[in-house]
Amino acid sequence: MSLLGVRDLRLQYGPTLIQEGIDFDIEPGTIYAVMGGSGCGKSTLLKCLIGLLEPAAGQVLYREQDYWASNEATRNQLRADIGVLFQSAALWSSMTVLENVMLPLQVQGTLPKDQHEARALEALEWVGMAEARDRLPADLSGGMKKRVGLARAIVARPHLLFLDEPSAGLDPISSVKLDRLILDIRERTEAAIVIVTHELPSIYALADDGIFLDADLKRPIAHGKPTQMRDTVMHPTVQAFMRRQEIDTL
Repeated sequence: MSLLGVRDLRLQYGPTLIQEGIDFDIEPGTIYAVMGGSGCGKSTLLKCLIGLLEPAAGQVLYREQDYWASNEATRNQLRADIGVLFQSAALWSSMTVLENVMLPLQVQGTLPKDQHEARALEALEWVGMAEARDRLPADLSGGMKKRVGLARAIVARPHLLFLDEPSAGLDPISSVKLDRLILDIRERTEAAIVIVTHELPSIYALADDGIFLDADLKRPIAHGKPTQMRDTVMHPTVQAFMRRQEIDTL
């Protein structure tokens, strides 16, 4: 049984079609990349998968349970098994690092209160940020904010993580460190990880599987491991993206 399944998904904003015909399955422990050029609908798909945007048609299945066909109580239960690292990290500016990471535990209320701090500190240790526990987000670099955001995403031990452009705004060295950290988190938690990105080094370093969305056709045009897409999918848009070339040079 797949952890996450998407069936014939169609995404729209009002009458405007963004993407349609989206189908894929993600198994536990898989790192799955959502790829495509700017404006193809990657972020829109992410919003649908994490419960922020209802699809125009199709299904989002968590362990075979249809999220969008469920009542709010069931949706809340399903969302409790999801962690999200937002592109900007989205830390609360008035909260310390530790308070930010403890927040999901406080909201969910499933872990006893006297264990919240220890669990949050453990997550911060995993990402190398325990010493910054009392600092405010304004005192952190971009890479540090990403790591704190990742700690918050994993603190409740979700089985499914969504990472929205995790390397955006980072220098190459920080990006490599974050990629290694993501692999380490996968090993520690055995969570499935969905990465929305257009960063080729991260795609090749991390992804076991993936989907490529096309902005012009408004549908997926490739599925599979990124290296296999590069080597076997001859669609010019896929080749241009995966080889970082202009389409007219292919």
